[in-house]
Amino acid sequence: MSGRIVQEIRVGVDVGCHSHNVAIGLPDGHFLEEFEIPHTPDGFREFFSRIGKHEQKYNCNVAVAMEGYNGHARPLDTMVRVRNYQLYNINNLKLARFKEIFPAAAKTDTIDARKALELFQLQDHLESARGVLQEVQAIPVENAILKRLTRRRRSLVNEHVRIINSIQADLRAVCPGLLEITNSADNLWFLNFLTSTDSFKKIARLRYATLLKIPGVGKRYAGIIQNWQTKAHFSHEVDWVGDMIQEDALRVLDLHHKIKLLEKKCTQVATNSALATLIISIPGFGPVCSSTLAGEIGTGVRFSSEASLALYLGMATLDKSSGNHKGSRSPKQVNTRAKAAMMIAVDRHRKYVPESTRYYLKKRLEGKAHNQAIRALGRHLCRVIFKMIKEERTYQIRN
Repeated sequence: MSGRIVQEIRVGVDVGCHSHNVAIGLPDGHFLEEFEIPHTPDGFREFFSRIGKHEQKYNCNVAVAMEGYNGHARPLDTMVRVRNYQLYNINNLKLARFKEIFPAAAKTDTIDARKALELFQLQDHLESARGVLQEVQAIPVENAILKRLTRRRRSLVNEHVRIINSIQADLRAVCPGLLEITNSADNLWFLNFLTSTDSFKKIARLRYATLLKIPGVGKRYAGIIQNWQTKAHFSHEVDWVGDMIQEDALRVLDLHHKIKLLEKKCTQVATNSALATLIISIPGFGPVCSSTLAGEIGTGVRFSSEASLALYLGMATLDKSSGNHKGSRSPKQVNTRAKAAMMIAVDRHRKYVPESTRYYLKKRLEGKAHNQAIRALGRHLCRVIFKMIKEERTYQIRN
């Protein structure tokens, strides 16, 4: 064994919620060891200590493949990158197709860890195994921060929408007619009005002078509220649901504040991101959408072509034609967060650039629905973004 020439040590990790199974081997198929570590600092130290012994013995590079990269693997995946080990993500969709072709033993964590080692060997020789292991490229720290900030913002926005829907349903049941004075509970002056007293029913007895002191309620809205007060009606549920409405309204106000702070942070961080700076130069691509796209894309090095970028952003479909049948299907490897940001940004973009407006209208005249026309324009913009990234230049409108 001492005379063995080794170019690389390969590590397969099956990531779990509380622990991770690890298998270590060599490119020629020789198996070195396998073990399980807990998701704790001591477990991480054991992980790198065991790899370090083999690394020192063979004096070679280390490649790590993880099933579940960027999920429960954090922060182990980041620690792997910090040590300059090559990190590969196991594409679960492509792995599933591979397993359909080559059935294996029943799934266990230990088997999956060893399977990662096999994939290292098979991807160089079998077409069906290629793409199962995808190398994780280094991402600029600014884009990594934007990814966490924008995902946090989206989580708060989703919570905000859910609570607003709950408030509106409760208002219709407890106090018919109140919601009609604004048509949407998501108005700051209305939320301040709902939370201005210690008892929900008291809002029907607030005086004009008191209403004017509520933030956002001026003379116009005070008059509207007073008109409602003359015919205010509460159902029997108000005694226990009223408090819930006020609690939800306070939570929404807090979410408004936190979302604005996150958006401000995104704008600040985006100024230091080369990728976000390029994307925001496209007319219609605002700070939030640009920050989201920069965070989710991470680095342009990940994409070998503009087609792969378009698939990732959800702006392209896969061909499903067979014989005389012509059709397409949606790819499963779409980043849904990036797709949502892209759809919003492209819809705004078409209103700023005449050439894009004409292209959108052309697609509508061809019978495309709005979303289909937006995706068609987005597909074109993916080519533009890919070229901007490769050439490191901002967007330019042709004369």
